[in-house]
Amino acid sequence: MRLKLLHRCRPWALALGLAVLLPAAAQPVAATPNLPALGDASALSLAQERRLGDEIARTLFRSPDYLDDPLLHDYLQAIWQPLLQAAQRRGEVSPELAERFAWELLLSRDRSVNAFALPGGYLGLHLGLLAISTSADEIAAVLAHELAHVSQRHIARLFERRQQQAPWVIGAMILGALAANASRNADVASAAVMGGQAVALQGQLNFSRDMEREADRVGLGIATEAGFDGQGFITLFDKLQAAARLNDGGAFPYLRTHPMTAERSADMQARLHELAPLRQSQSPIPAPVHALMAARARVLSETGSDRLQALAATLRPAAGAPATPALGRTLTPEELGQLYAATLAAARLREPALALLGLRQLQAHEPTDPATQEQLRWLNLELLLLLPPQALPPAQQQALSDLLAAALQSERRAALLLAAQASLQHGAERQRLAIARLQARTSLHPGDALAWQTLAGLHLAQQQPVRAARAEAEARLAQLDAPGALERLRAARQLGQGAAAVDHIEQSIIDARLRHVEERVREQALPIR
Repeated sequence: MRLKLLHRCRPWALALGLAVLLPAAAQPVAATPNLPALGDASALSLAQERRLGDEIARTLFRSPDYLDDPLLHDYLQAIWQPLLQAAQRRGEVSPELAERFAWELLLSRDRSVNAFALPGGYLGLHLGLLAISTSADEIAAVLAHELAHVSQRHIARLFERRQQQAPWVIGAMILGALAANASRNADVASAAVMGGQAVALQGQLNFSRDMEREADRVGLGIATEAGFDGQGFITLFDKLQAAARLNDGGAFPYLRTHPMTAERSADMQARLHELAPLRQSQSPIPAPVHALMAARARVLSETGSDRLQALAATLRPAAGAPATPALGRTLTPEELGQLYAATLAAARLREPALALLGLRQLQAHEPTDPATQEQLRWLNLELLLLLPPQALPPAQQQALSDLLAAALQSERRAALLLAAQASLQHGAERQRLAIARLQARTSLHPGDALAWQTLAGLHLAQQQPVRAARAEAEARLAQLDAPGALERLRAARQLGQGAAAVDHIEQSIIDARLRHVEERVREQALPIR
């Protein structure tokens, strides 16, 4: 029955269920009669919690919902890294915890409003939550709250509650509850939930009220320390309270694992009043930048052409109506976001004329702050990827070519990855430059899977299959798939041995990486103890 469920659950729900199934492989730990006080150590060690997190993250990386969009990645990191640094300064994240946990943010293209913390310092965020947010402060509030759940080791204590019950039974029940939360499909839930304990176990899936209050309070301190306005907690709570009053309807899974109460909102209001002298009057992230990224999230979460057509429709003038906002006036962040969404939707629909119309409108109303201008430059560059070069007018082709050359020299991850991907359409010389720049990046950031994957594509374009296979192996290893990395490294070694001209340096690198990855495979196969 469990195997059937694994095939029927949505991947991100399945991954969360694995957090409960995996302790079955661990050695039993003596259960204590009561939970430790908030903030105390848990019976689940840091090493065990990290191993659990790695197992779940490996599943998420393989999910079709997993998304590494360079522009959204850079934007979210601009929020996440200050929060993590603030937590370390405040002592919420100890030096040991900072070193042992992954502290990685994973993004899902799911349209539902959800975010969650996983064991070992992994956090998940759905595009749907980013799409409904109205400020970076709201995203900071969510991430700070989830960071607090991890730093206070709430997840480890939830596992501790279940130690006296049969792990596989609990795993099946909670996996069923997660599947019901994600899909609202009673058949999926009933396939996993056995007996009359489902309601009780659903309650165990949620954090306790004390844990929620602690995550709110610690998260508020982290967010304000990082320079974000704590009012983001209140505006976010207002959205969640409104959804709760409307009985949710399934679009807000966040409410099921983080239930809203009037008490939580009142508590945060009181604390914000106490912190009033310390609060920021302005977010460190400009409002137009957030509006563009929220719009981007809306577009990237859409999979149907009809919904993309609806977004792009604002660029199509109705009879007798102006096609664009009047020139000479400054657009509000919301209007700027709508125009960005329409332009990106048109590009994804492969409608070059409409996409270029939207781009011209954005440039005509371009805000003066550099951060927003930069985001529009990257959208300009993205047209190289989404539209065929021959679809662009000659002047536009030259402008984008110049932008590509500048982006290949950029230190920004988004610019470099977009330019490297675009260079596949712009000749061998640009490809060789992109390879050199990506090699420099991966040497400094070996866990950047998308950089390795892009490098593999460029090596193939340059007729270098051995180097491409090794880059693919490194990409899989960055996503914690050691067996997949081992398979690609063995393929790279065979390709190298069969080549007419053997690259001895590359072969020695492959041999060294083979030994390392073989050890990783053995480690991943060990039970969690």
